Amino acid sequence: MRRGRTAAAALAGALLAAAAFPAAAAAAPGPITYTTTVNGDPADVYAPAPGDIKADLPVALLLQGANVDKSAYAAYARAVAGYGFTVVVPNHHRVVFGQPGLFAEEAQATWTVAWARGEDGRSGSPLEGKIDTGSLVLLGHSFGGAAGLTLTTGACVPPFCGTPAGKPAELKGAAFFGTNNTPPGGSGNPPVANTVPVALVQGTADGVAPPAAAQGTYGALQSPPKMLVSVTGANHYGITGTQNPAGALPDPSPQTVSQETSVKASARWSAMFLRTVLGDAWSGVWLWNVGDSVDDAVTVQYVR
Repeated sequence: MRRGRTAAAALAGALLAAAAFPAAAAAAPGPITYTTTVNGDPADVYAPAPGDIKADLPVALLLQGANVDKSAYAAYARAVAGYGFTVVVPNHHRVVFGQPGLFAEEAQATWTVAWARGEDGRSGSPLEGKIDTGSLVLLGHSFGGAAGLTLTTGACVPPFCGTPAGKPAELKGAAFFGTNNTPPGGSGNPPVANTVPVALVQGTADGVAPPAAAQGTYGALQSPPKMLVSVTGANHYGITGTQNPAGALPDPSPQTVSQETSVKASARWSAMFLRTVLGDAWSGVWLWNVGDSVDDAVTVQYVR
Protein backbone atom coordinates (compact mmCIF):
# COMPACT_ATOMS: atom_id res chain seq x y z
CA MET A 1 0.00 0.00 0.00
CA ARG A 2 3.01 2.34 0.21
CA ARG A 3 2.59 5.21 -2.22
CA GLY A 4 5.13 7.62 -3.62
CA ARG A 5 6.05 10.34 -1.13
CA THR A 6 5.80 13.39 -3.35
CA ALA A 7 6.14 16.91 -2.06
CA ALA A 8 2.55 17.57 -3.05
CA ALA A 9 1.32 14.58 -1.07
CA ALA A 10 3.32 15.63 1.94
CA LEU A 11 1.94 19.15 1.79
CA ALA A 12 -1.61 17.88 1.32
CA GLY A 13 -1.26 15.59 4.31
CA ALA A 14 0.12 18.30 6.53
CA LEU A 15 -2.57 20.79 5.56
CA LEU A 16 -5.35 18.24 5.98
CA ALA A 17 -4.18 17.13 9.42
CA ALA A 18 -3.76 20.70 10.62
CA ALA A 19 -7.13 21.82 9.29
CA ALA A 20 -9.09 18.86 10.55
CA PHE A 21 -7.40 18.32 13.90
CA PRO A 22 -6.03 21.56 15.40
CA ALA A 23 -5.88 19.97 18.86
CA ALA A 24 -3.60 17.21 17.61
CA ALA A 25 -1.56 19.30 15.16
CA ALA A 26 -0.61 21.97 17.67
CA ALA A 27 -0.10 21.45 21.37
CA ALA A 28 -3.14 22.74 23.22
CA PRO A 29 -2.73 23.81 26.85
CA GLY A 30 -4.70 22.28 29.65
CA PRO A 31 -5.91 18.85 28.52
CA ILE A 32 -8.33 17.20 30.94
CA THR A 33 -6.90 14.45 33.14
CA TYR A 34 -8.43 13.03 36.31
CA THR A 35 -9.04 9.81 38.21
CA THR A 36 -12.31 7.93 38.60
CA THR A 37 -13.63 4.42 39.18
CA VAL A 38 -15.27 2.12 36.64
CA ASN A 39 -17.28 -0.64 38.30
CA GLY A 40 -14.98 -0.27 41.30
CA ASP A 41 -11.74 -0.31 39.29
CA PRO A 42 -9.46 2.73 39.68
CA ALA A 43 -9.15 4.44 36.31
CA ASP A 44 -7.44 7.40 34.67
CA VAL A 45 -9.35 9.64 32.26
CA TYR A 46 -7.85 11.74 29.46
CA ALA A 47 -9.67 14.25 27.26
CA PRO A 48 -8.84 17.37 25.21
CA ALA A 49 -8.66 20.80 26.81
CA PRO A 50 -12.16 22.26 27.31
CA GLY A 51 -11.58 24.87 24.61
CA ASP A 52 -10.74 22.16 22.10
CA ILE A 53 -13.93 20.14 22.62
CA LYS A 54 -16.09 20.98 19.61
CA ALA A 55 -18.56 18.09 19.90
CA ASP A 56 -19.47 15.34 22.34
CA LEU A 57 -16.51 13.00 22.84
CA PRO A 58 -16.78 9.29 22.02
CA VAL A 59 -15.32 7.06 24.73
CA ALA A 60 -12.22 4.97 24.07
CA LEU A 61 -11.67 2.19 26.61
CA LEU A 62 -8.02 1.11 26.83
CA LEU A 63 -7.70 -2.54 27.89
CA GLN A 64 -4.28 -2.96 29.52
CA GLY A 65 -1.67 -5.56 28.81
CA ALA A 66 -1.10 -8.30 31.41
CA ASN A 67 0.33 -6.73 34.57
CA VAL A 68 0.92 -3.38 32.91
CA ASP A 69 -0.21 -0.60 35.24
CA LYS A 70 -2.56 2.03 33.82
CA SER A 71 0.04 4.74 34.44
CA ALA A 72 2.25 3.21 31.74
CA TYR A 73 -0.24 4.33 29.09
CA ALA A 74 -0.39 8.01 30.06
CA ALA A 75 1.42 9.42 27.02
CA TYR A 76 -0.40 7.14 24.56
CA ALA A 77 -3.82 7.81 26.10
CA ARG A 78 -3.19 11.56 26.15
CA ALA A 79 -2.17 11.47 22.48
CA VAL A 80 -5.30 9.56 21.43
CA ALA A 81 -7.47 11.91 23.49
CA GLY A 82 -6.01 14.85 21.56
CA TYR A 83 -7.81 13.61 18.46
CA GLY A 84 -11.19 14.05 20.13
CA PHE A 85 -11.80 11.17 22.53
CA THR A 86 -12.45 10.57 26.19
CA VAL A 87 -9.89 7.84 26.91
CA VAL A 88 -10.54 5.67 29.98
CA VAL A 89 -7.71 3.48 31.32
CA PRO A 90 -8.72 1.21 34.24
CA ASN A 91 -6.61 -1.05 36.42
CA HIS A 92 -8.56 -4.30 36.51
CA HIS A 93 -7.41 -6.88 39.09
CA ARG A 94 -8.55 -10.49 38.83
CA VAL A 95 -7.21 -14.05 38.92
CA VAL A 96 -6.33 -15.83 35.67
CA PHE A 97 -5.19 -19.45 35.71
CA GLY A 98 -4.60 -19.16 39.45
CA GLN A 99 -2.46 -16.03 39.14
CA PRO A 100 -3.71 -12.72 40.57
CA GLY A 101 -2.76 -9.63 38.62
CA LEU A 102 -3.84 -6.93 36.21
CA PHE A 103 -5.82 -8.76 33.52
CA ALA A 104 -8.36 -7.07 31.26
CA GLU A 105 -11.69 -8.74 30.47
CA GLU A 106 -14.56 -8.31 28.05
CA ALA A 107 -17.08 -7.09 30.64
CA GLN A 108 -15.14 -3.85 31.05
CA ALA A 109 -16.78 -2.55 27.87
CA THR A 110 -20.27 -2.79 29.36
CA TRP A 111 -19.06 -1.29 32.62
CA THR A 112 -17.49 1.63 30.73
CA VAL A 113 -20.73 2.36 28.88
CA ALA A 114 -22.49 2.63 32.25
CA TRP A 115 -19.69 4.84 33.59
CA ALA A 116 -19.96 7.16 30.57
CA ARG A 117 -23.68 7.67 31.06
CA GLY A 118 -23.20 8.44 34.73
CA GLU A 119 -20.20 10.71 34.17
CA ASP A 120 -21.90 12.70 31.41
CA GLY A 121 -24.73 13.51 33.80
CA ARG A 122 -22.69 13.95 36.97
CA SER A 123 -22.75 17.48 38.34
CA GLY A 124 -19.19 18.69 38.79
CA SER A 125 -17.65 16.20 36.37
CA PRO A 126 -14.99 17.75 34.11
CA LEU A 127 -16.85 16.05 31.26
CA GLU A 128 -20.43 16.84 32.28
CA GLY A 129 -22.52 17.10 29.11
CA LYS A 130 -19.46 16.48 26.89
CA ILE A 131 -19.53 12.67 26.38
CA ASP A 132 -21.07 10.88 23.41
CA THR A 133 -22.68 8.14 25.47
CA GLY A 134 -23.77 6.24 22.36
CA SER A 135 -20.27 5.65 20.98
CA LEU A 136 -17.67 3.32 22.49
CA VAL A 137 -14.43 2.25 20.83
CA LEU A 138 -11.71 -0.04 22.11
CA LEU A 139 -7.98 0.36 22.44
CA GLY A 140 -5.97 -2.54 23.74
CA HIS A 141 -2.47 -3.86 24.36
CA SER A 142 -1.38 -7.50 24.22
CA PHE A 143 -3.63 -9.49 26.62
CA GLY A 144 -6.06 -6.56 26.72
CA GLY A 145 -6.11 -6.41 22.93
CA ALA A 146 -6.86 -10.13 22.80
CA ALA A 147 -9.76 -9.61 25.20
CA GLY A 148 -11.04 -6.79 23.02
CA LEU A 149 -10.59 -8.80 19.84
CA THR A 150 -12.69 -11.59 21.31
CA LEU A 151 -15.34 -9.07 22.36
CA THR A 152 -15.66 -7.79 18.79
CA THR A 153 -17.03 -11.22 17.86
CA GLY A 154 -19.61 -11.19 20.66
CA ALA A 155 -18.23 -14.47 22.05
CA CYS A 156 -17.43 -15.19 25.70
CA VAL A 157 -14.07 -16.97 25.64
CA PRO A 158 -11.95 -17.70 28.75
CA PRO A 159 -9.61 -16.32 29.96
CA PHE A 160 -10.84 -13.06 28.40
CA CYS A 161 -14.40 -13.46 29.64
CA GLY A 162 -14.10 -13.61 33.43
CA THR A 163 -17.51 -12.07 34.07
CA PRO A 164 -19.95 -13.00 31.29
CA ALA A 165 -21.24 -9.91 29.53
CA GLY A 166 -22.48 -9.27 26.03
CA LYS A 167 -21.02 -6.93 23.46
CA PRO A 168 -22.56 -3.50 24.09
CA ALA A 169 -24.57 -1.99 21.27
CA GLU A 170 -22.51 1.19 21.68
CA LEU A 171 -19.31 -0.54 20.47
CA LYS A 172 -18.36 0.88 17.07
CA GLY A 173 -14.73 -0.12 16.40
CA ALA A 174 -11.38 -1.16 17.83
CA ALA A 175 -7.63 -0.63 17.45
CA PHE A 176 -5.23 -3.00 19.21
CA PHE A 177 -1.45 -2.91 19.67
CA GLY A 178 0.70 -6.04 19.87
CA THR A 179 -2.35 -8.29 19.50
CA ASN A 180 -3.03 -11.54 17.70
CA ASN A 181 -5.13 -14.70 17.98
CA THR A 182 -2.41 -17.22 17.16
CA PRO A 183 -2.84 -20.22 19.50
CA PRO A 184 -0.03 -20.58 22.09
CA GLY A 185 2.65 -22.83 20.70
CA GLY A 186 0.61 -23.29 17.56
CA SER A 187 0.32 -21.96 14.08
CA GLY A 188 -2.53 -20.74 11.97
CA ASN A 189 -5.17 -18.24 12.94
CA PRO A 190 -8.80 -19.25 13.46
CA PRO A 191 -11.32 -16.95 11.74
CA VAL A 192 -12.23 -13.79 13.66
CA ALA A 193 -15.93 -13.07 13.10
CA ASN A 194 -15.60 -9.41 14.04
CA THR A 195 -18.81 -7.41 14.02
CA VAL A 196 -17.08 -4.00 14.12
CA PRO A 197 -14.08 -2.64 12.18
CA VAL A 198 -10.68 -3.61 13.63
CA ALA A 199 -7.19 -2.14 13.21
CA LEU A 200 -4.10 -4.02 14.36
CA VAL A 201 -1.08 -1.83 15.18
CA GLN A 202 2.08 -3.90 15.32
CA GLY A 203 5.72 -3.18 16.07
CA THR A 204 8.09 -4.67 13.52
CA ALA A 205 10.59 -5.48 16.32
CA ASP A 206 8.06 -7.13 18.66
CA GLY A 207 9.66 -10.14 20.33
CA VAL A 208 6.61 -11.11 22.44
CA ALA A 209 3.81 -10.94 19.86
CA PRO A 210 5.62 -11.50 16.53
CA PRO A 211 4.70 -9.53 13.41
CA ALA A 212 3.88 -12.78 11.58
CA ALA A 213 1.19 -13.54 14.15
CA ALA A 214 -0.39 -10.12 13.62
CA GLN A 215 -0.28 -10.67 9.87
CA GLY A 216 -2.10 -13.97 10.32
CA THR A 217 -4.73 -12.35 12.53
CA TYR A 218 -5.22 -9.53 10.04
CA GLY A 219 -5.94 -12.18 7.40
CA ALA A 220 -8.34 -13.94 9.77
CA LEU A 221 -10.50 -10.84 10.34
CA GLN A 222 -13.73 -11.56 8.49
CA SER A 223 -15.41 -8.17 8.18
CA PRO A 224 -13.89 -5.03 6.64
CA PRO A 225 -12.93 -2.33 7.02
CA LYS A 226 -9.77 -3.68 8.60
CA MET A 227 -6.21 -2.39 8.80
CA LEU A 228 -2.72 -3.56 9.76
CA VAL A 229 -0.33 -0.75 10.69
CA SER A 230 3.30 -1.82 11.10
CA VAL A 231 5.31 0.64 13.22
CA THR A 232 8.92 0.40 12.08
CA GLY A 233 11.35 -0.44 14.90
CA ALA A 234 8.75 -0.64 17.67
CA ASN A 235 8.66 -3.64 19.98
CA HIS A 236 5.97 -4.99 22.31
CA TYR A 237 6.13 -1.93 24.55
CA GLY A 238 5.97 0.69 21.85
CA ILE A 239 2.90 2.35 23.40
CA THR A 240 4.00 2.40 27.04
CA GLY A 241 5.88 5.22 28.72
CA THR A 242 9.01 3.12 29.19
CA GLN A 243 10.35 -0.15 27.91
CA ASN A 244 9.48 -3.33 29.84
CA PRO A 245 7.22 -1.79 32.53
CA ALA A 246 7.66 -3.23 36.02
CA GLY A 247 5.70 -6.45 36.50
CA ALA A 248 5.14 -7.13 32.80
CA LEU A 249 6.78 -9.84 30.70
CA PRO A 250 9.94 -8.23 29.23
CA ASP A 251 10.49 -8.08 25.50
CA PRO A 252 13.91 -9.52 24.65
CA SER A 253 13.85 -7.72 21.30
CA PRO A 254 15.11 -4.12 21.64
CA GLN A 255 13.18 -1.22 20.21
CA THR A 256 15.12 0.72 17.58
CA VAL A 257 13.07 3.92 17.48
CA SER A 258 12.41 6.38 20.28
CA GLN A 259 9.54 5.77 22.66
CA GLU A 260 8.06 9.11 21.64
CA THR A 261 8.07 8.11 17.96
CA SER A 262 6.37 4.75 18.53
CA VAL A 263 3.79 6.18 20.95
CA LYS A 264 2.82 9.05 18.66
CA ALA A 265 2.66 6.91 15.51
CA SER A 266 0.56 4.24 17.23
CA ALA A 267 -1.78 6.82 18.73
CA ARG A 268 -2.12 8.69 15.44
CA TRP A 269 -3.15 5.65 13.40
CA SER A 270 -5.37 4.21 16.12
CA ALA A 271 -7.20 7.51 16.56
CA MET A 272 -7.59 8.20 12.84
CA PHE A 273 -8.93 4.69 12.18
CA LEU A 274 -11.43 5.03 15.01
CA ARG A 275 -12.53 8.52 13.96
CA THR A 276 -13.08 7.16 10.46
CA VAL A 277 -15.27 4.26 11.59
CA LEU A 278 -17.24 6.72 13.72
CA GLY A 279 -18.10 8.59 10.53
CA ASP A 280 -15.64 11.50 10.38
CA ALA A 281 -15.11 12.23 6.68
CA TRP A 282 -11.87 14.21 7.06
CA SER A 283 -10.31 11.34 8.98
CA GLY A 284 -11.33 8.93 6.24
CA VAL A 285 -9.65 11.03 3.55
CA TRP A 286 -6.41 11.04 5.54
CA LEU A 287 -6.63 7.38 6.55
CA TRP A 288 -7.32 5.85 3.14
CA ASN A 289 -5.67 8.33 0.78
CA VAL A 290 -2.96 10.37 2.47
CA GLY A 291 -1.56 8.95 5.70
CA ASP A 292 0.61 6.13 4.35
CA SER A 293 2.17 8.49 1.80
CA VAL A 294 3.33 11.03 4.36
CA ASP A 295 4.08 8.98 7.48
CA ASP A 296 7.59 7.50 7.42
CA ALA A 297 7.04 5.76 10.78
CA VAL A 298 4.70 3.08 9.41
CA THR A 299 3.66 0.84 6.55
CA VAL A 300 -0.02 0.04 6.11
CA GLN A 301 -2.26 -2.69 4.71
CA TYR A 302 -6.02 -2.40 4.59
CA VAL A 303 -9.28 -3.62 3.17
CA ARG A 304 -12.07 -1.04 3.04
